[in-house]
Amino acid sequence: MPTLSTVGGTLTATPPFDFDQSLRFITSFTPAMGDQVMTSTSVAKAVRQNGQTYSFRVRSSGSVEAPILEYTLYAQHPITAEIRAALEDRITHYLSLKDDLRPFYKLAESDPHFKPVMQKLYGHHQVKFLTPFENAAWAVLSSRNTMAAARTLKNRITEAFGSKIELGGEALPAFPEPDDILPHAPGDLAAVIGNEKRAEYIWNAARGLAAVEESWLRTADFDAVHEYLLDIKGVGAWTAHFMMIRSLGHMERLMALEKRVIEAASRVYGRKLDEAEFKALAEPYGDYKGYWAYYLRNT
Repeated sequence: MPTLSTVGGTLTATPPFDFDQSLRFITSFTPAMGDQVMTSTSVAKAVRQNGQTYSFRVRSSGSVEAPILEYTLYAQHPITAEIRAALEDRITHYLSLKDDLRPFYKLAESDPHFKPVMQKLYGHHQVKFLTPFENAAWAVLSSRNTMAAARTLKNRITEAFGSKIELGGEALPAFPEPDDILPHAPGDLAAVIGNEKRAEYIWNAARGLAAVEESWLRTADFDAVHEYLLDIKGVGAWTAHFMMIRSLGHMERLMALEKRVIEAASRVYGRKLDEAEFKALAEPYGDYKGYWAYYLRNT
């Protein structure tokens, strides 16, 4: 096995940030099962970036109120300053290190039903899909499907179009980026996953995401980004909202309402809620509605 190039550094998070909360979430996050190597204090993952495969290992060396993360990057070729910056940005976004939860927690202090949820998950910044394309593909694969079947199909896509990098004797899979998919016909993808319609939608998502800067998707006006996603054939209202929150980090609005989230809110607030009541309870959280729902979903 060739010797890997390595680069190390540190990242800071906006406090409070509890990396243990992140690790607990990653351990049980079905779409990424088997995609990382976990220890009690670290996570290692692989990612495709500009046609190359990299891996990173992250661990905490700070505290919840003074959070510092140490990282090491690995590759089978030299890691340039430009790539290092891009991977630092990828890790920062993946772990939502820059999210400021303090205004959210201040609002929660006035909500006696939700406050215990906030206290239980204190310092938990959303852990996103590593890339928007992985999020889009998962939305397609998991629609009207079991989680186990969707995982199997996702693994087939990684095996056929993605890559792997070995780290400490473990092979870390890197889900393909859009440019890994686009040279192939949708039929090639259909042959891998056994479904022409799903393949068409994933290929369309690759084309749509390759045509725009990810930084714009993350930072532009909510409505503009939402409209762009909806213009991708196969991306409906649910998938668009799913991506807005779970890979792009737009937490200012509620995702398309899931039965599971409403049921969680019903347990927390002590009564059976309908959609109108759920939305009314979310309203005081303003731009943190997405975080409120995310916390409820993870109680």
